[in-house]
Amino acid sequence: MKTLYLDCFAGIAGDMFIGALLNLVPDKNILIDGIKKISALDPDEYKLIIEQTTKNGIAGINFDVDLHEHHHHHDHDHEHEEHEHEHHHHHHRHLADIEAMISSSELSLRVKREVLRAFSILAEAEAHVHGTTPDKIHFHEVGAVDSIIYIAGAFILMEALGWPRVLCSPINTGSGTVECAHGVLPVPAPATEFLLHGLPIFANGSPMERTTPTGALLAKILADGFSAIPNGKILASGFGFGNHESEDMPNALRVLLIDTSSETEINGLVREKISLLETNIDDMNPQDYESVIEKLFAASALDVWTENINMKKNRPGVKLSCLAKPEDVLKISEIILKNTTSQGVRYSEFDRLRLKWRIEERETPLGQVHFKITELNGETLREIPEYEDLKRLAEKNKISMFEARNRI
Repeated sequence: MKTLYLDCFAGIAGDMFIGALLNLVPDKNILIDGIKKISALDPDEYKLIIEQTTKNGIAGINFDVDLHEHHHHHDHDHEHEEHEHEHHHHHHRHLADIEAMISSSELSLRVKREVLRAFSILAEAEAHVHGTTPDKIHFHEVGAVDSIIYIAGAFILMEALGWPRVLCSPINTGSGTVECAHGVLPVPAPATEFLLHGLPIFANGSPMERTTPTGALLAKILADGFSAIPNGKILASGFGFGNHESEDMPNALRVLLIDTSSETEINGLVREKISLLETNIDDMNPQDYESVIEKLFAASALDVWTENINMKKNRPGVKLSCLAKPEDVLKISEIILKNTTSQGVRYSEFDRLRLKWRIEERETPLGQVHFKITELNGETLREIPEYEDLKRLAEKNKISMFEARNRI
C-alpha cells in the first residue's frame, strides 16, 4: 500500500502542498491540464507558476498562482469578506457559484466530489468565524480563484498519485499575528484555527503564519491519521515552498511517498508495528461490552478481547484489550473512553511477526466462500474458510457448522 506522508514541520498551505506533490508526479502538465478542465475559470484570469528553486539551501518546487487582474499574489488563501471594497473587484463568488463551476467542469467524478466537500467544509469554517451561514459566505474574486486552483489542484494531484492513503505529522501553526482584511489577528487565523479542531498542532520557529486555511483544510480532509513517519520504504519525496521568508526554517512542506505494504520481511515473515491498548474496568454493566466491541471492530481494530481480573478492594473486574495499527491508537482510545466507564487507556507498541496472508473467493459445493490463505516463503500453509461465510451457509442449508466445513 502506498502512503503519502505530510511532514508539516514548518506548517502547510495550499501552494506548499501542490509544490510538494509536483515533485512526485512524472509530468507537471497533469496539474496545468487538470485546472484547464474547470472551463468556468477564465484562462486569462490566472497563470500557474511552477519553478524549481531552493529555499534555505534546500531544493524544491515553488508553486504560485499569478492573477492577471491583480499583479500581487494574494497570500491569504481566503479572507472571504462580508464587507469588501466593491470597486476593487467585479463581483463576489458565493459557495453556490463555486459549486456550479466545479460541477460543470470536466474533472473526474471523484475529484469533483472531493473538491465540493472541501469547499463546503471551508465555507462552514468561514461562516463560523464571521457568525453567519455557509450560503452567505463571499469568496471574493482573488480568494476564489486562488482557492479553486489550490483545492482542485490538490485533488488532481492526489488522483495522479492513485489516491494513496495519507498520514500527517503534527502541524506547525506558526505564531505571532497576521494582517487580515479585519486588521491584525492572532496566528493561527480564526478560520485556520477552526479547521484545525481535533488535529495535533504545535508552534515553532520565528513568529509568522505557517499554516493557512487551505493548508489546514487539506490536512483535515486528506489525513487518515496523525503519526510519526510510518514504517516502509521511501519511494519518492519532495519539498514544496510557500512565499514567506523565515531564517530559522524553510517555509516548506515535505512529502514522502512510502510503500508501507513492504513492512520489513524476515525469513518470509512480515515484521510490523502493532499497538496494544488496555483498560481495567470494575464498574460497568456487563451487557454494555458487546456494543463497545462492535464499535471497536468497526473502527478497524485488529482484535478485541476481555479477561476477568481482580482489582482493588478485591473487586472482580474486566480487562478490555485491543490490538490496532499504531496510527489508529487515538481513534480507538476515544471509542473506549466514550463507550465504557474507564477514565484512561494505556497503550504500548510492539513488533509483531506474522505470516503473509490473502483472501480469495472460491466456488464450493455450498456456494461462494472467502478463504484466508496463509503462506510462508511462497508455500501455502493453511486455507481456512471465513467464519461468517460458514455460518451463513450452515444456516441456509440447515446443517451444522461442522458439516458445512467438511463439505466445503
